[in-house]
Amino acid sequence: MGALWLILPGLTLICAGFAAPLALLARQSLDVFVPGRIGAVEGMGLTGENYRQLLTPAFLGLVWQTLWLGIATATVATAIAMPMAWAIVRRLSPRLRSLMLGLTFALVFLSVLVKIYAISMTFGAVGPFRPVLLALGINPNGRGYIEFVVAAGLVHAALPVAVLSLVGAVQNLDPRLLDAAGCLGAPRWRVHLDITLPMVRPALVSAWLIALTYAISAFVIPLVLGRGRVNFVSNMIYTRFSEIANYPSGAAISVVMLALSLITILLVARAAR
Repeated sequence: MGALWLILPGLTLICAGFAAPLALLARQSLDVFVPGRIGAVEGMGLTGENYRQLLTPAFLGLVWQTLWLGIATATVATAIAMPMAWAIVRRLSPRLRSLMLGLTFALVFLSVLVKIYAISMTFGAVGPFRPVLLALGINPNGRGYIEFVVAAGLVHAALPVAVLSLVGAVQNLDPRLLDAAGCLGAPRWRVHLDITLPMVRPALVSAWLIALTYAISAFVIPLVLGRGRVNFVSNMIYTRFSEIANYPSGAAISVVMLALSLITILLVARAAR
């Protein structure tokens, strides 16, 4: 009973700040909407029409675009973050390590608009990587180019958090295990493949999930870098709530996206175990 009183303030905060708003959102997703009105119609009962309207090729394509770009972004960010975390912990002096960690923290709190326009200038008309894209045959006005720029912006946003998630795991890794494998004749790549990665696997999964959460919930990055041609589900939710005032439809889309995100996280965590 004493333990219950200790956790009661936290439970109250969670219910008031998270569970109750989500319950209200789910309830409103079942309301009736009439075009021309703001929000739902009172006293019309409940309906599943808001969910049935989402079973269209356009919405399913938008969900697929959000998920595959998010998964690709999380995979690339984690693949880059792992060697960066290793280099920060194992290769740098204590002074440089503190400096790099400070810069990484600064990138986490840097304005997302600064990151967006940095990516836009890097791959823009006068950016240094534009000739590289042209050499690869990527049309700067094509959809593939826009998807690449959006993915680059998402990686830029998720990478610092992924690095910080992996630094602690790499720091706690016993270097004697790696030295022992090297003394027994294992090449360095085999040491990292058979010892380092399995021992930091929980941290890798956490970093991947954090990067995935950043990516699929992104709003400003696809809004600015997507040029109206590459949109995410978050952009559609904003349109339904803000521009059309169709609150029930926006709530239904939010509930569906929340469910898909939770299912993806549960499947990845179960596979990792």
